[in-house]
Amino acid sequence: MHAEPPIYLLSPQPREGVDSLPMISFTQCADAICYEGYDYLLFTSKEAVRTAYTIEPQCKTVPAIAIGEATRKEIEKRGGRVGHVPVNYYAKELAEDIKELFANARILYLRPKTVSYDIKAALAGEGIELGEQVIYETGCVEYVPEDKPEEGSIIIFTSPSTIRCFLDNFGWDASYTAVVIGEATKAHLPEGTRCFVASEPMIDTCVEKALELRVKS
Repeated sequence: MHAEPPIYLLSPQPREGVDSLPMISFTQCADAICYEGYDYLLFTSKEAVRTAYTIEPQCKTVPAIAIGEATRKEIEKRGGRVGHVPVNYYAKELAEDIKELFANARILYLRPKTVSYDIKAALAGEGIELGEQVIYETGCVEYVPEDKPEEGSIIIFTSPSTIRCFLDNFGWDASYTAVVIGEATKAHLPEGTRCFVASEPMIDTCVEKALELRVKS
C-alpha cells in the first residue's frame, strides 16, 4: 500500500496530484440542433456545452442558462453567451428561479439521454414548458479487477454516473472514503459510506478536499 492513501478522480478530465480513473465516456447522438425560435439554451453540464457547440457552432449566439459554475466557465471558454446562472441546482429553488426570470421565455434544454434529475418535470410543475433535445449519451468505461483501487483509497465522484460505473466495475470496499461533488451525487452512494461533500460543486474543489483528507489521514 501507499504510505498515504491514493486519490482517484473518476471524471474524464484529469487533474494534477491525483490518479485518473475515468469512469464515463460520451457519445454524440444528434447531428443537428433545432434551436431556432428559442430565447435561451439550458445546459446542465460541461459535456452538453461541448457537444452542442460542436454540432451547431452558431448556437453560441443564443444566450444560455448555465447550471453550475463549471458549466458557465465552459460556455465562456468556448465563446458562448451566458444569460443566467441559477444560485443552486435544487428542484424547488431552480424552478422558482427560472419561473421568476424566464416565465415568458422559450427555453431549449440540451441534455444527455439519461438524467439523474428531471428538470423538465420540475419546471412543468411550475407551469414552465421546456423544449428539449437529447444530444449525447453517457456510457461506462470497462476495467479489469486488477484496476480496482486499493484498500483505504479516497475516491472522487463527480456525478451519479461515475458512482454507477464504479460500482459496476469494482463494487464497494468499506475502507474507501468518498468525496462527492454535491448532495445529489451523494444520494447514489452505498449506505454507510464514509463520505465528504465538496464545499462547491467543482472538480477542483473536490480535489482540494481529497488532498486535505489525505494530509489528515
